[in-house]
Amino acid sequence: MVPSPPAPHPWKFFRIGGLDQVAIETGADLLALKDLDQKLWVALSCPVKGLELDEHTLALLDTDKDGRIRVPEILAAIDWAARHLKDVGDLLKGADTLPLSAINDQTPDGRRTLSSAKALLRGLGKPDATSVTLAEADDTVKLFASTTLNGDGVITPETANDEATRQVIADIIATVGGTPDRSTKIGIDQARADTFYTAAVACIDWLAKGASPEVLTLGEHTAAASAAIKALRTKADDFFARTRLAAFDERALGALNRSEGAYLELAAKDLSISAQEVAEFPLARVEVGKPLPLFTAVNPAWAAALAKLHRDAVTPILGPDKTELTEADWTALKEEVAAYDAWLATKAGDVVEPLGPDRIKAILAGNTRETVNALLAQDRALEPEFNALHGVERLIRYTRDFRTLLRNFVNFFDFYSPDNLAVFQAGILYLDSRSTELCVQVTAPSPLAASSNAYLAYCDLRRAGATMKIVAAFTQGDSDYLRVGRNGLFYDRRGRDWDATITSIADSPISVRQAFWSPYKKVARFVEDQMAKFAAAKEKAADASLIAGVTTTTVGAPGARTPDNKQVAFDIGKFVGIFAAIGLALGAIGGALAAVATGFMRLTWWQMPLAVFGALMIVSGPSMLLAALKLRQRTLGPILDANGWAINGRVKINIPFGTRLTKRARLPKGARRSLTDPYADKAAARRKTLLWILVLVALAASIYIRHERVQTGRYFWQPLPAAS
Repeated sequence: MVPSPPAPHPWKFFRIGGLDQVAIETGADLLALKDLDQKLWVALSCPVKGLELDEHTLALLDTDKDGRIRVPEILAAIDWAARHLKDVGDLLKGADTLPLSAINDQTPDGRRTLSSAKALLRGLGKPDATSVTLAEADDTVKLFASTTLNGDGVITPETANDEATRQVIADIIATVGGTPDRSTKIGIDQARADTFYTAAVACIDWLAKGASPEVLTLGEHTAAASAAIKALRTKADDFFARTRLAAFDERALGALNRSEGAYLELAAKDLSISAQEVAEFPLARVEVGKPLPLFTAVNPAWAAALAKLHRDAVTPILGPDKTELTEADWTALKEEVAAYDAWLATKAGDVVEPLGPDRIKAILAGNTRETVNALLAQDRALEPEFNALHGVERLIRYTRDFRTLLRNFVNFFDFYSPDNLAVFQAGILYLDSRSTELCVQVTAPSPLAASSNAYLAYCDLRRAGATMKIVAAFTQGDSDYLRVGRNGLFYDRRGRDWDATITSIADSPISVRQAFWSPYKKVARFVEDQMAKFAAAKEKAADASLIAGVTTTTVGAPGARTPDNKQVAFDIGKFVGIFAAIGLALGAIGGALAAVATGFMRLTWWQMPLAVFGALMIVSGPSMLLAALKLRQRTLGPILDANGWAINGRVKINIPFGTRLTKRARLPKGARRSLTDPYADKAAARRKTLLWILVLVALAASIYIRHERVQTGRYFWQPLPAAS
């Protein structure tokens, strides 16, 4: 009989913020996460920086150390915890204390961790303790990491018991480099020790070969002769090549010795013996069959090198009386040091050469290599012990922080919770009589974040010399007074206050209420702008007229004269036309208003408010509809994606949720409020009262006129019908 497949895990989902989010409530839920379709995870990866979660815990989860936590690393952490805990559901408790009874003693990993936890407590003088805290594990790990042998495979000079070995370890660090151990002290590992001793042996072997007579053909003078010849090898080879070419064809002598123009160009400059232009000329004048002089008529830039060649190479090989070299002499010099040059080309172990041959031989003569290797082996032997102790700390960190991470990764329960802030929410920004909780730490504004359809204000934060950047989403109110340069106050998750300044804005609708008033505000701003322009133009014209009036009478007034003193007649037809145009415009406006008023008066009483409402909707309806559509599409995803997240679900910020994220200023409950304002604009208040009285009178009059029309069949301004 074929066994039936196991039943699928009974998942529970909640609808929050328009998104189906999985609930993780038990250890069985955690173990089944590997089988949950990743399309149902809200996030697929997140950064380890900029989150309100312990970075040490996040670093433990980031196994590949790339600065990001991905789904496979979450699943690997659950699998690791399952091998160390009897009930992996303990990861959901959020506690920083681990009972020893919770550690799984049925697995090898669990038994090692349990043994280390008990040893830890014994070392702290608490052998009867039944639980271990994160503070205890963390302090003990730091104490263990500060010891000389700490299981990391790195030994420092302090590890050695004798001065000789300490000095050898210091020499290794000085030559091949060091690496930090768990206590951040610089030491060496096995690879660096092997590199040093291999180089030391190679260096001594190479030096031994160089001491043979076959290499030191000139004895102690060989090195100096080789160096002198090497310094002139290229230039001397060039000189003799030029002489051979001149012997082939004497017509080449002019080009081989540089033209007169080259010397004229050089003579126009400030010369020095070491000038690059001089050094590029031949060592001496090129002539057919002429040897290379060493002292007279030589290139001044190379005179010192030629003198050194004579002293260190020519004298011991060809004799001190040799003051010029043929090509055969030059070849003989090179052949004399050829073996030495070949030995130099095989140089080995030069990394340890700064120590000097005597120090290298002394190190190799003793048993320091065996001592260093023994110390490294002792340190590596402690690695399982340290790892087990490290596992205690890791397990406690997971039980404390893993639940929070899941509620901001697999689901976004914390973001939608009225009592908690999500790990990506950096704090609360107070600005423009509002506070917003949706503040995310960023590095710079991003076009991707603007596609969230949320109103975003990027702010620079400053506090006691420290700086930070955030993006704050305003999800309630309006944007009338949110401008670049405005200042506010930001409180981070630790309660520290920061000065905040808006540096840039990504504009989007904030609320339907704002959209309703938007057309009228635009008209008001347009009218204000036009009035300001009109006033400015009139002021400019008045100033110009005043200046012109100093020299001449204003043209156009009766009896005025032009600059050439001619009488100007008053153009009455022009002014009549202007007043006629104004009258026509006022008549058209009045007629339109009368038509509207007449049509409005013909409506029944219940139709009048509907007409007013319809007129308002005609003006405000399009902007309200557009705002409502954008607010329906407002989502958190692009904001977090721009900050390094990989958001998988559509995390919506609808209107009700937006009112919770951004709060407006409201008086406290029970507060007493006095409406007596000593600085109130009483004239404006009277005008507003008069306006309301006129509106009410007009409304009452319209109702009365409508009633009379119904009763008499005509308006009071219409004539009575003719008697039959």
